[in-house]
Amino acid sequence: MAAAVATAARGCSGVWCRAWQRGAGGPGHSPHGQRAAASSARGGAVPVGKSGLAPWVPVVGLEIHAQISSNSKLFSGSQVQFAAPPNSLVSFFDASLPGTLPVLNRRCVEAAVMTGLALNCSINKKSLFDRKHYFYADLPAGYQITQQRVPIAVNGSLSYSLCIDNKMSQMVTKTVRIKQIQLEQDSGKSLHDDTRSQTLVDLNRAGVGLMEVVMEPDMCCGEEAAAAVRELQLILQTLGSSQAVMADYEIQRQIEELENGGTILNETRAFDSKLGCTVPMRDKEGKQDYRFMPEPNLPPLILYDAKSLPANMNHQQVVNIDWIHERLPDLPSVKRAKLVEQYGILPEHSFALLNEDGLTEFFENVVKQTQMKPKKVIGWILNVLLSYLKEHSLTVKESPISSLMMADLLNLLEKKEISSTAAKQVLAELWKGEEKTPLEIVKEKKLELIQDQKELEQICQAVIDGQENEVMAIKAGNLKVLNKLIGLVQRETRGRSNPVLVKQLLEKKLSE
Repeated sequence: MAAAVATAARGCSGVWCRAWQRGAGGPGHSPHGQRAAASSARGGAVPVGKSGLAPWVPVVGLEIHAQISSNSKLFSGSQVQFAAPPNSLVSFFDASLPGTLPVLNRRCVEAAVMTGLALNCSINKKSLFDRKHYFYADLPAGYQITQQRVPIAVNGSLSYSLCIDNKMSQMVTKTVRIKQIQLEQDSGKSLHDDTRSQTLVDLNRAGVGLMEVVMEPDMCCGEEAAAAVRELQLILQTLGSSQAVMADYEIQRQIEELENGGTILNETRAFDSKLGCTVPMRDKEGKQDYRFMPEPNLPPLILYDAKSLPANMNHQQVVNIDWIHERLPDLPSVKRAKLVEQYGILPEHSFALLNEDGLTEFFENVVKQTQMKPKKVIGWILNVLLSYLKEHSLTVKESPISSLMMADLLNLLEKKEISSTAAKQVLAELWKGEEKTPLEIVKEKKLELIQDQKELEQICQAVIDGQENEVMAIKAGNLKVLNKLIGLVQRETRGRSNPVLVKQLLEKKLSE
């Protein structure tokens, strides 16, 4: 799922904009086959200062469409599969042939209930389906089945954390209200061939189940919107209700448009991942043009809880809200708190672990297999390993360094068999994926710590003798210069000296 943040500012209060992401799969699809997220916002600006020149103040609310992880579509038995041959996964109902009727997918209902509970929503035991009319080539029925009057979940909230000035150590927690969550079907996909002046329609996506999460305009910048979307992404992935592949864009485009004298049109826009910007798809109709009407072919959706479930009811034919609630997994906020409590790491470290898919499991596996304390392990995971992964655009699961290799390396460091400098050299060798163990690399590269203290004392004395100015500065009280001498010893020993021992030896010799 990909979310684009839209904002309407000075001079266009009340205007709603929507943006859709377009990935390798065509309009509305991310490279992983997840439906893009539509984002909407409305707002205004408060004048600042006497000059009359007010900065643009975004007021952001989001409508996020998350494709439900389900084997089949919302109202038909057609398979859901990304990158299938065009029009190979289309039932008669998906193509809107006369006489076909919708049959509601239980899995999609359960996913929506699960998401609603995770977002602190009230679940409506009775919700209704509606027809939302608009005409486009990839919508064969001329309407979309959605929930406009009484959606499946209402009145929730999402708490998210935001870094102040991009500093992970300075975080504030904010909350955005969730107006509602509704079930609806997706449209098909239009492929525009400009060379032949043709538009081709693929209905494989038509009828795929979506959850629309409507957030109130409680956010005031793109950073807040991105943080809220990221938290929602983690929740959806934790629940398994959506794969939730996302991106974020749009505020700056609207500001530039307004600054240049333009207007913000009521339209649906697509995010072009290759260009890195949004592009117009179609004009956006007002609510009065949708001609909402009750869906005549679907009865009200009735849900139950433990109290309202009739004794003689077939449990396989109903959705029990309490049953789903009892089986909710730990949400990201709970996971973070447990990581901090169990391992003694900083709160900002818990955010970093959860933000990278698979990194929490990698960290915990390393902790289980090493003698090093978690507080030191987290530094190596976040500052060293994660840097390698980002530099090479790899996920944790694609890392050539396994948790076992990392643990073996940190054990060598913890037992003072190698220095931290040598450990980084070993990690660089491990990254090459030559299937050598850390110990084998240490022996091959001769990276073991110098155990002969007399040899180390001689090296320290040689460094002192060659740095008269630095020695004078240290004796005059500038103790920071000592770090330079330690570094010189480390260079002479090619990282094979223990910095703590080197510092002790230098201090002893300089005090003589």
